[in-house]
Amino acid sequence: MFVQETDPIVDMGIGKKITPKDKMLYVKKQLSTDKNWAIKALLKIFEFQTKEEQEAERTQVNNNIGFTGVDGEILSSFAKQYMKRKFLSPKQMAIVYKRMPKYWGQVIKISNETQLERLIRQTWLTSNS
Repeated sequence: MFVQETDPIVDMGIGKKITPKDKMLYVKKQLSTDKNWAIKALLKIFEFQTKEEQEAERTQVNNNIGFTGVDGEILSSFAKQYMKRKFLSPKQMAIVYKRMPKYWGQVIKISNETQLERLIRQTWLTSNS
């Protein structure tokens, strides 16, 4: 049996193909609103910084991974603080929510594609119920 366009399952987004744009929009939204996503991404992107960059808390190598030069200092310091204390203040989280969405591409590259698509489909289902 195959899914027809008139089937309710298609109308709910289950049969819809997930596009790169769908992934980008979903990840950007999660990074700007979900604390777990934002913190996990902050820590993973920090790991992408070179050892020298991590220690200096600034971006030194333009290698298209890790933080941008503008974000290197503040986000590195937040990552270090979170690793040490397991806490960021509401003001710090507001900054993380504002800055992390630009790293959506790096987050998608390190994500499990099947799991990411499953999460997107769940979002479509809950928004259509």
